[in-house]
Amino acid sequence: MRRVSRKKALNLVKELDAFPKVSESYVETSATGGTVSLIAFCAMALLAILEFFVYRDTWMKYEYEVDKDFSSKLRINIDITVAMKCQHVGADILDLAETMITSDGLQYEPVIFELTPQQRLWQRTLHLIQNRLREEHALQEVLYKTLLKGSPTALPPREDASVEPFNACRIHGHVYVNKVAGNLHITVGKPIHHPQGHAHIAAFVSHETYNFSHRIDHLSFGEEVPGIINPLDGTEKITYNNNQMFQYFITVVPTKLNTYKISADTHQFSVTERERVINHAAGSHGVSGIFVKYDTSSLMVTVSEQHMPLWQFLVRLCGIIGGIFSTTGMLHGLVGVCFDVICCRFKLGVYRPRQDVQQHNQMNNLNNHQTPLLADNAPQE
Repeated sequence: MRRVSRKKALNLVKELDAFPKVSESYVETSATGGTVSLIAFCAMALLAILEFFVYRDTWMKYEYEVDKDFSSKLRINIDITVAMKCQHVGADILDLAETMITSDGLQYEPVIFELTPQQRLWQRTLHLIQNRLREEHALQEVLYKTLLKGSPTALPPREDASVEPFNACRIHGHVYVNKVAGNLHITVGKPIHHPQGHAHIAAFVSHETYNFSHRIDHLSFGEEVPGIINPLDGTEKITYNNNQMFQYFITVVPTKLNTYKISADTHQFSVTERERVINHAAGSHGVSGIFVKYDTSSLMVTVSEQHMPLWQFLVRLCGIIGGIFSTTGMLHGLVGVCFDVICCRFKLGVYRPRQDVQQHNQMNNLNNHQTPLLADNAPQE
């Protein structure tokens, strides 16, 4: 009984077969069909390999939301070289809430303003990358994917000890400020704090020593991430006027970065530059120095690295194989019909299929080669 039930079950499964098999004796092969099959297999293999590379690649997804974190501190990373001696310049930050952050987290290091050939090469390379980033914004995604593999963006140290006197001051370090608009300024004299505000002691500095030619080796907000190139990195401004003011207006956007290599809370920013000569007689008022005015955006950007799931890759692969197989079959049939038309398979408006023509030719061959049988007792002439 079990064997009978198994046979019935197998027969039922066979009846449900949606892929009927054709006997090999009814299948006709041809050279054109083999050629088309070979081309189809090559196309399948090529597109499958390309699809595999697409599956291995990743892309960056950008999501925007309101920044609800207004109580935390904002970190500012600074590395600026000014063409003045350290005892003549001072840096501090004053935010919109009239909170003064002194330069306790900043270091003043006497250096030489001129760059060595190796440092100049680094600066030119950085400028080239900056120009490419402004033209091709998609390159920023490449930097996001290869952050830990990127080379350090800081200025390399001098390769030899120079005997030239120090004529500049390198101000570097980091400070924490409130997440409100503020102003980082580097001007003449050391900053002092008093109840009415703040001031810089510039009375003992000669006006002839004013020189605010500067180089911004690094300026970023938030956590430092290796490999990220900021808009002002490598910026160099040279002036020959003692009363020059440089202004940078920055809009900071909080950014959460989540990739397969790193996860960090950093900040992107856009910048607008302006410079002018202080001339009170001409109506151009102000103070000589370097002023970086920043403001934070209310939106936060989340950048996450996405990858194609395996099931989607398999579906796309099956679509490629099935689509090429079906398309080449239809094209082969269409080419066969066109070939029959060109070779005069239509005769006098009546179409005779190829199988009928082959059967007709076989009957003619049999009639031509068959000879009548003569009886033994048939009379001979």
